[in-house]
Amino acid sequence: MQQLDFSIVDSHIHQWDPYNTPHAASLAVKLLGKHPYLLDKMVRMVKPQDLIDTVGLTTHVTAPYLPENYKQDAGEYDIEQIIHIEASWHDHKGKGVVGETRFIESLPFNESTVKLGGIIGTADPCDSSFKKILKLHKQASPHFRGIRRMAAVHEDPKIHAWANEPHLYTNKKFMKGFEALAQMNLSFDAWVYSDQIRDVTALARAFPETSIVLDHFGTPVGAFGEVGSHTGLTQTSRDNIIFRWKDDLAELASCPNVYTKMSGLFMPVLGHQFHKQKKLASKQQVFDLSLPLIRHALECFGKYRVMFGSNFPMDSVSTTLVNIIDAFSDAVVSYDPDALQLVFQQNARQFYRL
Repeated sequence: MQQLDFSIVDSHIHQWDPYNTPHAASLAVKLLGKHPYLLDKMVRMVKPQDLIDTVGLTTHVTAPYLPENYKQDAGEYDIEQIIHIEASWHDHKGKGVVGETRFIESLPFNESTVKLGGIIGTADPCDSSFKKILKLHKQASPHFRGIRRMAAVHEDPKIHAWANEPHLYTNKKFMKGFEALAQMNLSFDAWVYSDQIRDVTALARAFPETSIVLDHFGTPVGAFGEVGSHTGLTQTSRDNIIFRWKDDLAELASCPNVYTKMSGLFMPVLGHQFHKQKKLASKQQVFDLSLPLIRHALECFGKYRVMFGSNFPMDSVSTTLVNIIDAFSDAVVSYDPDALQLVFQQNARQFYRL
């Protein structure tokens, strides 16, 4: 564990409240919120199995996650500010997505909880009203910094798809709308599975003036164990996933307008089984599993284009936030002690214009 003599910027958290917002689980929690066992059963009945397998458990997505919850999870760590990343707001069509930005802006971010640094909302570049929706986001909050449009789709049909097509970022209509981001000085959070990283590279090369950050190192699905119907079944297949991920990440890093987030490394979709074993990964386990990924990302992007993000509460199914900060900071120091404050504070400040 590093003794950090600076405050942390967490570049990737999610906030939600199924009880008071148009959340996908709203009806279920209002009916069964006082009965956790029945609530879990209902969610598992109505949601597709591939989604359940991707998130691992249901409790963290059906419970509110608000500034005070994050403050508690952070323990004794001094969190300077956070970036909220869009979290599948249920009213996701057209202008409805602006409701999430208004909701986040209304939350109690203050001295007793944590400071709000920025909001990354969502919008569809394919929408004919895309520019207008971006303007509405900006009007809704002075903290609005850009958007994320998830494109994670896997060839394994039992792995949840977060978009309607496998190559959204190279869709001509998407790319046409995407021009507006640079024009409005907004950034883009890209999230794909690792076998789609080349799509992010193509997008970055087509729009060299747009600041892009690859979330979660590009999520090498199945790198740590079996997921879906046939992904990560053997050590050889897992090695091949990592080999391709390494090559594609290095190619993406050649684009100077692209950063990446050291985040989301303990989502079940990577093949972690901790939630099935009903235990949390220790700090040492987090360090051992994440170190090869973190070192490779730093080798590719350097110490100025990697930023820390907790991905909480999504990664809480596998370990604690304190264990993640402990282990990730040790991993960064093992690569280069001078990178620590850059990765955990300054790079996010610079990228998101905090």
